[in-house]
Amino acid sequence: MAVLEAPTLASEVIGHVGSFEIRNTLLMSWLAMGVIVGIALLTRATGYKMIPGRFQTLMELIVGEMFQFFNSIMHDEAQTRRVFTLVATIFIFITVANWMGILPGVGSITILSEHEGHTLAVPLLRSMNADVNMTLAVALIAIVAVQAFGIAALGIGSYGGKFFVAPWKDFFGSFVGILELFAEFSRLVSFTFRLFGNIFAGEVLLVVIAFLVPYIAPIPFLGLEIFVGFIQALVFAMLTLVFLKMAMTAHGHDDAHAPASVS
Repeated sequence: MAVLEAPTLASEVIGHVGSFEIRNTLLMSWLAMGVIVGIALLTRATGYKMIPGRFQTLMELIVGEMFQFFNSIMHDEAQTRRVFTLVATIFIFITVANWMGILPGVGSITILSEHEGHTLAVPLLRSMNADVNMTLAVALIAIVAVQAFGIAALGIGSYGGKFFVAPWKDFFGSFVGILELFAEFSRLVSFTFRLFGNIFAGEVLLVVIAFLVPYIAPIPFLGLEIFVGFIQALVFAMLTLVFLKMAMTAHGHDDAHAPASVS
């Protein structure tokens, strides 16, 4: 009788380069980067013609629509241009990685690997964002970038003034600054576990459905995972953009277009 084996929370080691462990989720991230770089090189090979072909037109449409969407959130084209490369890269990378996670063979093709003195069959490939270490890495990039853009836009003194206020000058303001500082750390946790939780839950769901009713029943759920993968990437990118807007706006600045605080 077949036994249902749910995906583990931890990714599995599939090889070593010296003392460096190569895990299946890390390999998947490299493949996702390879796909993105390959598409970028194909786009560059078009020569950016004045009268574009179908492929160049598609790429221009995707990039143009992303820029217009992000600009509708920032309400400042100059700021959008400054952060567009970062936010678009995060969005595309997470989307591609999520979609590649449901390709045939991911999670089902196994190799033998040593684990705690035992030889086990582990997946060669696994959805990148089903590993909390991978989502934490992307979240760290986003949060550090928010601080860097905020300091670049306002200066270290003005930006730091959002968090550190002399209590003898403004006691309430110093308390709010401490809360803002804790909010920055909470965003890191929120970013990390929101993406990880949704993708890992989807991975478990597909395994369970494929075990109970194989072949036909998983197909609608694959479509659902495509949608969820896109939405999760979009939410991650949008929140990064909102945090960037907040970081690049002076404290107390009265701007009707400034987004509300999001944690």
